[in-house]
Amino acid sequence: MGKHQLHNFYIPEQQSIYLLNANDAKKLKDWIALCIGKLEELGYRNIQLVGQGAYGFTFAGIAEPDEEYAFKFSRITLPLHIRERLADEAYMLAQIDHPRVPAYITYQRIKKQGILMMSRAKGVDLEQYSLRQGSLPPRQLIDIAAQLADILQALRHHQKLGQPAAVVHGDIKPSNIVFDADTGHIKLVDWGSSVFAQTDSKGQFIATNVMQLMAADLQHSNARLGDIYFIGPEQRDGALSSPRFDEQGVAATLYALASGQSCRFGCGVIPASSLGLPREFALLLDGLLSPDAETRRLAGDYLIPTMARLKRLVLPELPLLDTRPRLPVWISPQLHAMDTVVYSSRTSFLREHSERASLYDINDAQLERYYKNYLTGMGDGEKAFVAAVSRLGRYPVVGGLVVHWQADGIFIDSSLNLYDDSLESAFVQAVNTVVKLAQAIGKVGLFKACLFNARNTIHLSRSGSLDPFYPLANTEIPYRLADIPSSHEASRQHSYFEDGRDPDEQLTLPPSIMAVLARLNDIHHTGCIIFEVTPRHMKLHSYYRLLDASAEQDFAALLRQIVSLIPEITDQGVGGFMKLPHKNTRVFEHVARQPDCFYPANPKAWVKS
Repeated sequence: MGKHQLHNFYIPEQQSIYLLNANDAKKLKDWIALCIGKLEELGYRNIQLVGQGAYGFTFAGIAEPDEEYAFKFSRITLPLHIRERLADEAYMLAQIDHPRVPAYITYQRIKKQGILMMSRAKGVDLEQYSLRQGSLPPRQLIDIAAQLADILQALRHHQKLGQPAAVVHGDIKPSNIVFDADTGHIKLVDWGSSVFAQTDSKGQFIATNVMQLMAADLQHSNARLGDIYFIGPEQRDGALSSPRFDEQGVAATLYALASGQSCRFGCGVIPASSLGLPREFALLLDGLLSPDAETRRLAGDYLIPTMARLKRLVLPELPLLDTRPRLPVWISPQLHAMDTVVYSSRTSFLREHSERASLYDINDAQLERYYKNYLTGMGDGEKAFVAAVSRLGRYPVVGGLVVHWQADGIFIDSSLNLYDDSLESAFVQAVNTVVKLAQAIGKVGLFKACLFNARNTIHLSRSGSLDPFYPLANTEIPYRLADIPSSHEASRQHSYFEDGRDPDEQLTLPPSIMAVLARLNDIHHTGCIIFEVTPRHMKLHSYYRLLDASAEQDFAALLRQIVSLIPEITDQGVGGFMKLPHKNTRVFEHVARQPDCFYPANPKAWVKS
C-alpha cells in the first residue's frame, strides 16, 4: 500500500439496497464502485465486497503472487470517536499472532478515512454456512468447538511486553467465524470489540504491581457491547471485561450452530440436551448458558480442558432427530432473484415490561443496531421466537405466518413458498424451530408475519410532509397468477380484516383505499401489502399471488385503483394487510421444554438396533 496513496473516499450508512430510495441507492453503488476502483489502482484485482457491519465495510482482493488480502473501511458518516475504533481494532489485531486469526498487515488513515489491511480468511462465515446446512452435525460442531477453545486459551494467556495482558474478543458469534469447509479450519475475524481484559477468569484484577492497579480505571468497564444476540449477561450488564465474556460468546455460537438458530435466547426451550449431541458436550453447553452465574462459571472452568478430549470422540452422523416438516412448505426448483424481508405485527402481547432503562444506558453505537426495538421487554423464549421468524427471511421465501395462542393449544396457519430446492432441508428445520419456540409461549394472543420480496418495493418521495405522494404513470403493484379453483369460504379466510385493526400499527389509511382493500379481500388470493410512510418517503411493499384466474381482470383493476389513490394518504406510520390462501390450520400442544435427546454412547450398537 505504500507505493500508492489512497484518496479520501468512503461508503455511506448501509441498508438493504432495495429498501433505499433511488438517490441513496445510486450513492451506495457509486461509493462501492469508487472503493473497488481505488483498490484496483493500488494493483489489487478481483475486488469484492465481502462483509459489512455497524462500523465499516470489508473488501477482499488479490495481490501478486496470488495472495489474498482483506481491507476494512470505517464509515465516515459515524462520529469521530466511533470511526477511531478502526484504529483500535488495528492495534488489537496487531497484538494477536495465532494461526486461527487473520494476520495484521497495516493500518492507514487518509484524511478522515481509516483503512485496515489484513490477510483474508478463506471460506464462508458460519452464519451463512448454517443457513445453507441447518444445524451442524456433532462431529463438525465439536471440531469447531475445539478450535474455539484453542483460541480462548491463547487469548487468556496473552502477554504484552512480557507481562500478563489477556485479550477479550468481545463479539464471538457465527458471522465472525470464517469456516473453510475443505479443511474444517476456522478463523476468528472482526476484532472491533476487542479490549485488554480488566480481570482474569477468577475475577482478579490483571496487573503485575501496585502502580498498574492505581493507574487502571477499575471502576468502569472498558468492554464493548458486542452482539446482544450472543453475548452473556455480564457483558450485557456492563461488568469489567473478562475472559469469561468470550466463553459466553463461544457457548452461544456453538448452541446456535447446533440448533440452527441465530441467537442464544432459545436455550431454555430447546436446550442443548435435546439436540442429539454427546451428553457431556450438551450438558457443558447448557451449563455455560445457564441463568445461574455460578453454574456458568463452573462450566467455563470445564470448557477448555475438556475439549482436548472431546475432539477425539468418534461421531458418525446419525438420524437422531425428527426432520419432518411440521408446517407445509411449498418448494419451487426455480431460482428467483429475491431479497426477503419479514414484516411482523401484533407482537405487543409478547412483551412483559420495558427494559429500555436498564439496557439503553450503555453508551455504545452497536446497541441500537443489535438490540432490536421489537425485542425490548420480552422474555428469552419470546425473543427466540421472534428471532426465529426473522431467520426465515434469510431464505428466498415469500408468504405469511399466523400463530394464534389459546388456552387449549397453538393454532398455526401458514403459506411458505421457498424458491431454492437446495435449501429445503435447512429451511424446514428453521420452520420447525419456529413451531417449537411457539409451543413454549404460554400467553393468549396473536402473531402475524408477512414475508415479501424487497425487490418489488415501490418507492415514492415528496418535497414536504404536507405534500401528497404522486406515483409515476407506469407504477404497478406486481402479482403472479396461479390457476387454482376458488371458493367463497376459502376466499374469506385469514385476512387482517377478520382480526380487526392491528394495535401495533400506526398508519391510518384513507377510507377510499380501505374500500378497495375490502373488495380485494373478496377475491381468492394470497399475499400481503404494506404501506410505510415517513415525512419525505413512502415504500409500498407487496407480494400477491392470484388463485382465481377468472378474477384476474377485477384483481388487476383493484391494484391499479390502490396506486391511483396513493395521493390521498396523509397519515404517517406503517400498516399492512395479509391474506393466506385457504384454511389449513395446524394444531400443536403447549410444550415448555423439548425432551432430552443425546448422541448414543455406542453409535455402532445404535445403528444395529
